[in-house]
Amino acid sequence: MHADTSEGMVEFRAMNLRWVLVAAAVGLGAVSFGCGDSAGAKSAHITPGAMPEGETWTGVYYHPVFGYLHLVEQDNTVVGRWKRTDGSAWGELSGTEKGNVVHFTWKEHTYGMVGPSSERKGRGYFVYKSGKREGEAAELDGEYGNDEAEVGSAWHNVKQIRMQPDLKSIGGTAPEESVRPGGLD
Repeated sequence: MHADTSEGMVEFRAMNLRWVLVAAAVGLGAVSFGCGDSAGAKSAHITPGAMPEGETWTGVYYHPVFGYLHLVEQDNTVVGRWKRTDGSAWGELSGTEKGNVVHFTWKEHTYGMVGPSSERKGRGYFVYKSGKREGEAAELDGEYGNDEAEVGSAWHNVKQIRMQPDLKSIGGTAPEESVRPGGLD
């Protein structure tokens, strides 16, 4: 009876050790998956379509956190600037459009800060979608990522009717007042 008990204990310990090793391997797999794949930063794999008839990237788009995004298109390059609605930061982007898709790099500057933590940067993409019905505003659906990643956080904007982009209106000066939603008159 004593031999069976010690044999059972050895088997029980071996099973526990196997489960601990399996759990550790799964945990390490989850950690490495969350950090990105070994091939490098994550990119969006989007097939561009045709730009909707009569539409252009040039315009002002609104997002509740990032405020008004002013975009200007020239040839196949799109540049833009925004100022957060809370007035804490302003940003700039530049990218290349192909049909209804633009892939861009971005940089955001925090007001009142200096040094490495004052600036964030990354990559992203937008897909241009015209309004489904006549008179409905166009939209930009996309994502942005930090550093070399192109994906990670959603960035959805609605094109503002009767607003003209003014890149010079956004920059490195101290914020006077927060940007407010509107502009759909």
